[in-house]
Amino acid sequence: MRIDILTLFPDSVGDVLSESIIGRAQERGIVRIEAHQIREYTTNKQCQVDDYPYGGGRGAVMQADPLYNCWLHACEEAAGPVHTIFLSPCGHTFCQADAIRLSKMENLVLVCGHYEGVDQRFIDECVDEEISMGDFVLTGGEIPAMAVTDAVCRMVPGVLPDAECFEEESHYNGLLEYPQYSRPAVWHGLEVPEILRSGDHGKIVRWRRKMALRRTRDRRPDMYEKLDLSSKQDQKLLLEMEQEDANG
Repeated sequence: MRIDILTLFPDSVGDVLSESIIGRAQERGIVRIEAHQIREYTTNKQCQVDDYPYGGGRGAVMQADPLYNCWLHACEEAAGPVHTIFLSPCGHTFCQADAIRLSKMENLVLVCGHYEGVDQRFIDECVDEEISMGDFVLTGGEIPAMAVTDAVCRMVPGVLPDAECFEEESHYNGLLEYPQYSRPAVWHGLEVPEILRSGDHGKIVRWRRKMALRRTRDRRPDMYEKLDLSSKQDQKLLLEMEQEDANG
């Protein structure tokens, strides 16, 4: 998979994405991430990429032409079908299902906006979808672009050792992840749940499922309502949870 990021701060983006799991995936050639400096595609000596907005208002708007020229270059380097994403607070909220969907694409181009926005004509002509990190505004699209890149790359086969590394993580299967513990067995007077030290794999799997259900129910009722809990195992777990709640 190849991901091209169009940005005014390529060094910052590149530094973050060259570390840890994503950095190692690039070293092994599983994914390729390229950050492009939009200023290099301007036609003026000042390398200006923004100008005053038509209609008035504060701030400046990123011009279509530098973005378009940079986008064209990225598309040419990709040498294949490209799916272009503009990181924008006006887009749909990014979720794990998006990460899985996008990980199956061959080439992604992520466009980082800045200032007061991007000329709508570039968006209309070149962008396939707009993605937001949530109901808040950042100074630029670099942080969302890095977040999307990280989430997507983790789903590419070979980046993580095996599917088990992410199949029980929060959001992958519609649940929040169960609590995790490590050594020592007692820390500040708090003990690791005895069942996790029992060595009984079946009981551990069952406990983890129940804890994931409880955590999702309590913290994200919107997610909990969408779950299919019709199996006999889940029905037993739900009954246990009700009894535990009643007993305090």
